[in-house]
Amino acid sequence: MTNPLAASPDSGEIEPIYHDPPLRSLAESALRLSEHGRALLGIVGEPGAGKSTFAEQLLREIETIRPGVATAVSMDGFHLAQHVIDTMGLSGDKGVIETFDGHGFVAMLRRLREETGHSVWWPDFSREIEDPVAQSLEVAPRHQLVIVDGNFLLNDEQPWNQVRDLLTETWFLDAAPAERRRRLIDRYVRYGFSPRSAKLKTDGVDERTSARIRRAGSSADRILSERRAHAPKAHAAGACRH
Repeated sequence: MTNPLAASPDSGEIEPIYHDPPLRSLAESALRLSEHGRALLGIVGEPGAGKSTFAEQLLREIETIRPGVATAVSMDGFHLAQHVIDTMGLSGDKGVIETFDGHGFVAMLRRLREETGHSVWWPDFSREIEDPVAQSLEVAPRHQLVIVDGNFLLNDEQPWNQVRDLLTETWFLDAAPAERRRRLIDRYVRYGFSPRSAKLKTDGVDERTSARIRRAGSSADRILSERRAHAPKAHAAGACRH
């Protein structure tokens, strides 16, 4: 994934693009979710919104407050294998909702909620081979907060409509459209696409997927807006939806 963060010119450190409220405040809010047992925090957004990077930054900040109590996993581990996608005739549409194992994702979320006395092993997604890798990430009993990022956490179709009830809270990353598309194009070029092919994929299948995700975004518990000169009033940065 292209790193959707900007380097601070003063410190040389990485600055979050979702920074209002500050990352420390967001980390404290996330930790409060787990005060009465394991909590699952969903981070949802469009392709290129920076979900995985935001989840990683949030996890690092949580580690500075309460080390060892949180971990992060992704819906990407539930991509169908590439040869299955090819067989389905969807090789050009990889990333659409039909190319994920929704039932398996729901079942694993339920395991995270119910099986807290032993480790649960979560599948990862390898960008090197562009395929899922089974049972790669450990969610241990000590992990009272699990950050789960994914595109379709708020989708209302079966079986995805079960996800919302399994998550303790969902945060929607309201990405700036031009920046989000730029990050996607840069990512695909890094993965070997020609600039033209990268733009076609971004403006085609990814844009259709983005529209589907945006329609559900307003139902999230919290909306975080990417830095921009004039954030839309309805999506004010850090707004909570309770």
